[in-house]
Amino acid sequence: MYDVVIIGAGITGTMLARKLSAYDLKIALIDKENDIANGATMANSAIIHTGYDPKDGTLMAKLNVAGANAYEELCRQLGCKYKTVGAYIAACGDEEEKHLDVLADRAQRRGIPYRFPDMDEVRGQEPNLSQNVTRVLDFYTTAVVYPWEIAIACAEVAVGNGVELYLNSPCESVERIGGGYAIRTPERVLECKLVVNAAGVYAEKIAKMISDDVDFHITPRRGEYYVLDKDAGFVKHIIFPVPSKEKGKGVLAVPTVFGNTLIGPNSDFVDDPDDNGTSDDGLAYVRGNISKTLDNVPLYRSIRTFAGLRPSSSAGDFVIEELSGAPGFINAACIESPGLASAPGVADYIIEQFISGHLTLTADENAVMTREAPVIMEELSPEEQSEMIKKDPRYGRIICRCEQISEGEIVDCIRRPCGARSVKGVKKRVRPGMGRCQGGFCEPKVVEILARELGIDPTDVVLDSLSSNILEEVNRP
Repeated sequence: MYDVVIIGAGITGTMLARKLSAYDLKIALIDKENDIANGATMANSAIIHTGYDPKDGTLMAKLNVAGANAYEELCRQLGCKYKTVGAYIAACGDEEEKHLDVLADRAQRRGIPYRFPDMDEVRGQEPNLSQNVTRVLDFYTTAVVYPWEIAIACAEVAVGNGVELYLNSPCESVERIGGGYAIRTPERVLECKLVVNAAGVYAEKIAKMISDDVDFHITPRRGEYYVLDKDAGFVKHIIFPVPSKEKGKGVLAVPTVFGNTLIGPNSDFVDDPDDNGTSDDGLAYVRGNISKTLDNVPLYRSIRTFAGLRPSSSAGDFVIEELSGAPGFINAACIESPGLASAPGVADYIIEQFISGHLTLTADENAVMTREAPVIMEELSPEEQSEMIKKDPRYGRIICRCEQISEGEIVDCIRRPCGARSVKGVKKRVRPGMGRCQGGFCEPKVVEILARELGIDPTDVVLDSLSSNILEEVNRP
């Protein structure tokens, strides 16, 4: 019997798995997808919000500040990218300027650094800022990360410390048994003392498998984005409009850790929890609303669009609770923005408030909580590159020309713990296909490398899910 089964291998589930792997516990992490971080963690703005936006007295407010304060050191331990870029909240007119004062007051009470910079300075930094903007609030410690990199790194650490990871394992049912719960997936039944339901847009459905007394409702909310080419170099800071109840944080511009710029999102409720495709109306909304705060937006430099779903809740807050009438069944639900930034705080909160009351937490002296970062050839000096190539010539063979990714980097991401098993999995870990050509040149080579390293036929290589085969064998006469 497992001590804990975590349902959902997004940023919440993997962060918790890593934290729990520091203790002498038997833990399983399951997910319905073919890879880690394929849901909301895969498609979001990648911002570590500092915590000024959530309302007072909410879990969002408390855990956002705690999580944001932990991220830089966490990324150092995991060998993940963390880039402080700062965030400008751009007000247009008197009413919006008043709301900046509300945000500044919250920030001061929460110990979050901020300032009101001179507008000449702001426009010198951001020459494309719209003339509609009359005042800016600068949260200069705001950072961006690579969200799925962090989730994958957390899973690598957790698995290295003995956590058992089961992908392609949707939760079909949860039943009470003596001493805990039985979770049924297509391949196995996992018995456990405690369940943590971190299933994103599916968290309500899974909670209702064990109880009718579920007092939150999740509606998937879709956000659509443009990705601009690195050479567009459009903004240095994250540019936010003043947030509103109806539009949330609004349509923004985000410089990413690798130099691209994200423009988006919209915010549309959808019925289907798997409906993560872009739409003409959604992208038109993004185009129309980014012009409120920015001029000269080079959308013609877009290299792709994408959409993600977040678990928007009737509760208006994170729902982290032990389900009524089901002791040991812990919901980590409705984790929408700022869920990424809050994740370290959410993991600590679940352990301190719930798990520690059920289990004895004895430190595992053999647990290793850090991760050696993968080699990124483009970031090495010429001398370091030469040394890597001498050790392994595959690091000298460039597969992705846009992002300068070598065969050695791709092989390593397949062979690592929780390694890539699909073209998208390789793309998430080391970025071939993330550049200007979007895999037009390198994808056939990635398929070839995956087939070779996994010992499978190229026709069995998948884009993402197990049913997304790329190649088909054709018998010609």
